[in-house]
Amino acid sequence: MPRDPEISSANPIPSLNEQVDQRLTELEIKAAFTEDLVEELNRTIVRQQQQIDLLVRELLQLRDQADSAQPGFRSLRDELPPHY
Repeated sequence: MPRDPEISSANPIPSLNEQVDQRLTELEIKAAFTEDLVEELNRTIVRQQQQIDLLVRELLQLRDQADSAQPGFRSLRDELPPHY
């Protein structure tokens, strides 16, 4: 019994090699997107660490300024309000 080309093309059954190729292509696409995501996350972490470093330096500068402006700093609880 000869094959009808319309029937075989209407209901194609992918061969094992085609299935493997399709799955491999899908995995390669997922790997590429994952690599892009990891790179973006790495850039974000680097940028955040730079911001943290800057904030720490500014905090230390403010502490130094506060220490030099008031060398015997006392607690505000020790200060009497002006109406006493």
